[in-house]
Amino acid sequence: MDFSSPSVIDFIKRSLQEDVGSGDHSSLASIPSGKQGKAQLIFKEIGMVAGLELAIQIFNTVDKDLKIELFKKDGDAIKYGDIGLHVSGCVHSILISERLVLNCMQRLSGIATITNKVVKKIEGTNSKILDTRKTTPGLRMFEKWAVTIGGGYNHRFGLYDMIMLKDNHVDYAGGITKALEGTIKYLRENNLTLAIEVETRNMEEVKEALSQPAIDRIMFDNFSPELMKEAVQLVNHKKETEASGGITFENVKNYAETGVDFISIGALTHSVKSLDISLKEF
Repeated sequence: MDFSSPSVIDFIKRSLQEDVGSGDHSSLASIPSGKQGKAQLIFKEIGMVAGLELAIQIFNTVDKDLKIELFKKDGDAIKYGDIGLHVSGCVHSILISERLVLNCMQRLSGIATITNKVVKKIEGTNSKILDTRKTTPGLRMFEKWAVTIGGGYNHRFGLYDMIMLKDNHVDYAGGITKALEGTIKYLRENNLTLAIEVETRNMEEVKEALSQPAIDRIMFDNFSPELMKEAVQLVNHKKETEASGGITFENVKNYAETGVDFISIGALTHSVKSLDISLKEF
């Protein structure tokens, strides 16, 4: 990920404006202007770090004269007491940067940590762990990046880069076949080439989806591992397969052992626990 890209810089500037507003009056009131100091980023939990490169960009955006020394890199395993970086320079700049750095790093490290745990849980199988669009508005590019740091893979980024015909699309259209007919016509008329995935809720819908040459991937929604194994055997590698719905850390390996190609888990991003990290003067 390019942390110097315009979209990242825009996110940082908007986030700083939201937080700083008319000024960090606590620091301005209590600490002399120009005072120099240093701080260290301390990890207070076992996990995997994600967001150090973003932290560097935040510090540099606030004050290009801040000096950063890295002791870890994104994707490293960390334990309680490990130091991620030292930052030195104007104390006012360090304190302005502090909350945005921690908010981002705590969440992204939490996502990388849980993703890595799930990925390790299914080692020995051929399944890949996917994220979803169940992300924090405005943070999607970072959260999906954190999933890849943890060893997972990205599903579609948004509504625009893949056709996914879910239950509502199918029901409103009048069935899988009708939904697909409209989709093929739309793609042709708009000169678009997009992969097509269809969600199925039972074996009859799996059979209907399997009969459609234009479908690239079949999603099995809320199937039990036993039923999914049957569905995977029916598809027999003719199309990509994906498991979704009702998948937890406890049962994910049961789903992976069915032979399904992908397992998408919304909880990687929508309900993750942030990692405990602090930035302290030393």
